[in-house]
Amino acid sequence: MQSRLEQDIISTAESFKNNFSDKGNFDFSVLSLHEVDVILDELCEYELDHDTLDSVSSMVGSYIFEVARRNYGGKYYWVQEREQPVLVTGEPEFSISILAFDKVRGRIQNGKEDDIPYYFDGYIKAVEKGKQTGYCATIV
Repeated sequence: MQSRLEQDIISTAESFKNNFSDKGNFDFSVLSLHEVDVILDELCEYELDHDTLDSVSSMVGSYIFEVARRNYGGKYYWVQEREQPVLVTGEPEFSISILAFDKVRGRIQNGKEDDIPYYFDGYIKAVEKGKQTGYCATIV
């Protein structure tokens, strides 16, 4: 049974997919993250207020979370002190965590240095290492 948090993230990710279908093929594949990065690159040009930045981070972050979960598994948890979810992949054999909302916010504020495909590649490598060695990490 899905948790309320998981239902909310899935619903938000599906909304992103539907709302931006004219901007790319958002099929929850790892390759689709390149198209996500193009959208975020365009947003770098705008001065976003706090609420808009939170909304975009939540919507795009939920899509990134779902790409990770659908391709590599995992469970969502709420991190109260960060006021956002985290996806943890591999438990109990290993534990790789990602905080996608923070990464999206960083991508918009910092530009290309917070490239989403590069970030996600780090997550994939950590999951592969975790499967082999029991590695635990949070990808930031």
